[in-house]
Amino acid sequence: MSAAHLMPAAEEGEISLAEAAYRRLRDKLIMLEIKPGAPINDGQLAAELGVGRTPVREAIKRLEIDHLVVSYPRRGTFATIVDITELADVSDIRELLEPLAARRAATNASADMRSELREVARTIAGIDAGIDATPRDKRELMRYDLTVHRLIYAAAGNPHLEDTLIRYDNLATRIWCLVLDKIPSVAGHITEHVDLLNAVADGDAELAASLALEHVTSFEKTVRSVL
Repeated sequence: MSAAHLMPAAEEGEISLAEAAYRRLRDKLIMLEIKPGAPINDGQLAAELGVGRTPVREAIKRLEIDHLVVSYPRRGTFATIVDITELADVSDIRELLEPLAARRAATNASADMRSELREVARTIAGIDAGIDATPRDKRELMRYDLTVHRLIYAAAGNPHLEDTLIRYDNLATRIWCLVLDKIPSVAGHITEHVDLLNAVADGDAELAASLALEHVTSFEKTVRSVL
């Protein structure tokens, strides 16, 4: 199972063209497929995504709120620069909220969501054990990171918490992707999720919260080690 097939249920189903454009552009910006500082051309993006300009313009407005693009009068719209100095501020917020989301997810997740969490854990464990021998580059592995976090946020059952954490996880992922080529391996960072996913699926709220905090602090330490 590929990362593309691991997207949570909240990311699937019938959605508007504007929502679809938003999600695709958001993830291109997060993964730095659209380079920091690059101009955002709504006509070109509409053609690439196979939608009209109106859904793309609506998506761009939302991406401004997410701090993923910025517009300047008479100059246009650009992908935001990734500011490494924001790492500490982003980490401060995530260290408080990620454990909260994991704890709530362990308590509130539905039976179907728990099954999905276990399935993703098995898939990631298979990669770690070499059972899934499909070669994976670092950016593909990072998509698993996004998938895991979004699943846990959705399972927490608090849409305001989910929305906030998605935004900060997006910013953290951009920082990670900026230094990705300097990091010897991201596999360990990804396989940390196996125990976290299983703790949430098992309903062990305190273990889930502890592992979530450990994961966030490990992320910050790894990034700082290569700066």
